[in-house]
Amino acid sequence: MATITATAPRVLVPRVLRHRAVRKLLVLALAAAVLAPLAHARWAGAAWPEALTVDLSGPLSRASDWIIDNRDSHPLFLYFLGHVSNAVVLSVRAVYLVLLAAGWAGVTVLGALVAWRVAGARLALGTAAAFLTCGLLGMWVPTMQTLALMVVAVLASVVVGAILGLAAGLSARMDRALRPVLDTMQVLPAFAYLLPVVLVFGIGVPAAVLATVVYAAPPMARLTALGLRGADQEVLEAVESLGATARQRLLTARIPLARKELLLGLNQTIMMALGMAVIASVIGAGGLGDRVYQALASVDVGAALAAGIPIVLLAVVLDRVTAAAGRLGDFGTRRPAYWLYALLATAAVALAGRLTGRLDWPDTWTVAIAEPVNRAVDWMTDHLYSGVPVVGGTADWAAHFTTWVLDPLRDGLQWLPWWSVLLLVAALAWLIGTWRTALSAVLAMAAIGVLGVWQPSLDTLSQVLAAVAVTLALGFATGIAAARNDRFERLLRPVLDVLQTMPQFVYLIPVVALFGVGRAPAVAAAVVYALPAVVRITTQGLRQVDAAALESARSLGATGGQQLRQVQLPLARPALLLAVNQGVVLVLAVVIIGGLVGGGALGYDVVFGLAQGDLATGLVAGAAIVCLGLMLDRVTQPADRRAQKGA
Repeated sequence: MATITATAPRVLVPRVLRHRAVRKLLVLALAAAVLAPLAHARWAGAAWPEALTVDLSGPLSRASDWIIDNRDSHPLFLYFLGHVSNAVVLSVRAVYLVLLAAGWAGVTVLGALVAWRVAGARLALGTAAAFLTCGLLGMWVPTMQTLALMVVAVLASVVVGAILGLAAGLSARMDRALRPVLDTMQVLPAFAYLLPVVLVFGIGVPAAVLATVVYAAPPMARLTALGLRGADQEVLEAVESLGATARQRLLTARIPLARKELLLGLNQTIMMALGMAVIASVIGAGGLGDRVYQALASVDVGAALAAGIPIVLLAVVLDRVTAAAGRLGDFGTRRPAYWLYALLATAAVALAGRLTGRLDWPDTWTVAIAEPVNRAVDWMTDHLYSGVPVVGGTADWAAHFTTWVLDPLRDGLQWLPWWSVLLLVAALAWLIGTWRTALSAVLAMAAIGVLGVWQPSLDTLSQVLAAVAVTLALGFATGIAAARNDRFERLLRPVLDVLQTMPQFVYLIPVVALFGVGRAPAVAAAVVYALPAVVRITTQGLRQVDAAALESARSLGATGGQQLRQVQLPLARPALLLAVNQGVVLVLAVVIIGGLVGGGALGYDVVFGLAQGDLATGLVAGAAIVCLGLMLDRVTQPADRRAQKGA
């Protein structure tokens, strides 16, 4: 008997519609065709409609007035925040007095011995040279002030971050709850932390330390949680089979297995705390940051460099020592007598210094570099700032960049209807991620309009986009060159090390000297700050491309350029996208600080709010910065492939 098989008719779908990206764009185009006319009819114009804004100036001003009126009388301040403030002051003072009592020789010897233990004689000599250079530059006392602030801030950040990380690492629900909080804390630029703590604690060390803790604790929390969740399950099951309790499993298995992540978190916390300690000089932190800030205010490049060099040296030393400790498997557990001998040697050197009256760095051993540096800057200003034949001067470059790039980009963004900006954000976020990514990006951008700072936010966005474009062009080109040439990478590595450990504040010094003030110098500082991360990630991504794929391309006769375009760059796409994401986040951080040198927009609002104690202006601008950062992060951060399948 014959069997009749019915086949369903094949639906012919154009090939272009088979691409997921095209289907997403068609859905957005359909939504725009329906909603855009309605939005234009109801709220015509490019600017964000006034009817959709919420004025927070009144509530925030009342909150500010209440804090100021009750700071000396309310029980919350008298019996809790007041004690916190006093504890911070006493802790910083105690550490500072210990450092002074050890003297310059004692501190140098202790630092060298610690570096020797974790990384060998080479880093020990470098550490000793770094401390001695701080003294030679006449910055020993400010360096000790910054170091004392750092010690207390890092200890507090590590404790807070470890507690949050333990909670997130041991509880999936807590991890989901903390993730948006930590995202916000990391996206919010450092400057925006200062205003709330100043209102509560006033100008001084407590506000500086607590702002640093809020800024520096998230890396410790994230990496602690990552280490605990990534612990080897077989080891944990073996420990559990032996009858260990939950507490014993944590102390004997989970934490030891997460040692590398914990020490990496310590390293990142130290770097962020040092950068924040410098920025906190604006609110009375003192130390090296205060010297840099005062010099920057008077455009005294020589004095700023004299204080900036010790900051860089301190950052490099702390970075190397903590990174080496993370690689050392038995740090602090083997040869414990070494640390006793190190403390005895430090005490002996300190006692010898006290007996000989040499605790303080001798004034005759200082080298004044401010005047020669200022003469060099004056020469550069006279010969490079303007009037250079053919190429023009740095001032001309800044003016041309502002006229030809920044102004058209800002005017173009502000000319676009507000709903088209939201649509563009949705398209970019959905193309690279999921519909959830697009929704969060659009909501973040819409929140900026609701806060009433749409125009200045687009101004800031134009600076970020321009800086990111320059950063990616230079970073990708340099990273490709470093990946293809080992000698160039070795020469480039120390330069990137210095640039990557230098706090954000220091980048403003040379750009002000070369370019003056304005939006272009803020963009230049942001490019220099973000460039090292982009170069490193690009180089690493290209070097990690499968060697078999490259060998196959060579066997087929591909040239070096063809290997790069057709093999390395496509296979390194995740690393390149990560470089874009990190470049955007780092650029945004410095563009905001550029408000100090005429960057304007949201950065200026934050600086103005801080200088005038205007909580409404400063916090609204800070909230807008958070939203802008979240939007940029979502737009440039690809989603996991498994998540994309459900998009």
